[in-house]
Amino acid sequence: MIHLVTGTAGFIGSKVAEKLLDKGDQVIGIDNLNDYYDVRVKQWRLGNLQKRKNFQFVNGDIISYEVVEGLFKKHAFDAVFNLAARAGVRASVEDPWIYYDTNVKGTLNLLESCRNHGVDRFILASTSSVYGETETPFNVANKTDTPLSPYAASKKGAEALCYSYHYLYHLNVSIPRYFTVYGPAGRPDMSYFKFILKIDRGEAIDVYGDGKQSRDFTFIDDVAEATVRCLDLSGYNVFNVGNDRPVILLDMIHFLEELLGKKAKMNFMARHPADNPITWADLGKTQELLRWRPQVPMEEGMQRVVKWYLENKDWVKNIKLAD
Repeated sequence: MIHLVTGTAGFIGSKVAEKLLDKGDQVIGIDNLNDYYDVRVKQWRLGNLQKRKNFQFVNGDIISYEVVEGLFKKHAFDAVFNLAARAGVRASVEDPWIYYDTNVKGTLNLLESCRNHGVDRFILASTSSVYGETETPFNVANKTDTPLSPYAASKKGAEALCYSYHYLYHLNVSIPRYFTVYGPAGRPDMSYFKFILKIDRGEAIDVYGDGKQSRDFTFIDDVAEATVRCLDLSGYNVFNVGNDRPVILLDMIHFLEELLGKKAKMNFMARHPADNPITWADLGKTQELLRWRPQVPMEEGMQRVVKWYLENKDWVKNIKLAD
């Protein structure tokens, strides 16, 4: 099989591409290598993929319909994994336009090309942010029409477009909603990545609110496994990909202190209004559809992250941290 993976130099995209290659499939990856966070992390991930046979990389942007159409004219894709996105809740408040362009318009371009070229399997990466402040644990039956940020709104818009194309053109669509994905070579704008570097550097870390907010940290390998299993689904399916075990932020910080053998200096700041106080995934539908449950608890996953950091510290220590 041959698959298009967008955002293939990104955190989740690179791991999904890796799993598809492990299956013996061919992957065409596209990424614009933007500088939202330090591009050296993206280049490290991409470098590992480019060592693999059956992988081809295209430096391009899904915002361009001409670029997307060119890929579909050149390759007969069996499935599209749309993992390209502008992520980050707070950053979307500062520049909502780029979130609309990539997350909504980019998705529309891909769906149109799927329609034009008879590609009937589409996987869209979505987010727990679409739930806003609704009842926990977040269930796919919860309402998702009160997003707290332009990022969440843009992902909800992409979900709605996917349903339209499923209804009108019978595309098989799977939409995993990811919950706080973490792991080695993760995103430098994520809290745990910042905490590790700043604790190790002896710098103060910013903690928004009282630090008692909870996140459903989900390890990258588990997330990629669930995503690849979407290939077996038909129809229109939305489900959560989380750990079903929210962790209080301060508890995670204290665990990182133990792993690094250093004490964190904490700078407490006002809670950002776009931040959810808790994320927690109900996995009932996910188990029903995918026969999947997360395998890596937070403690083991963070140990792997710190191990990767220490092994690559010669260049990771100088990473510019995104806001």
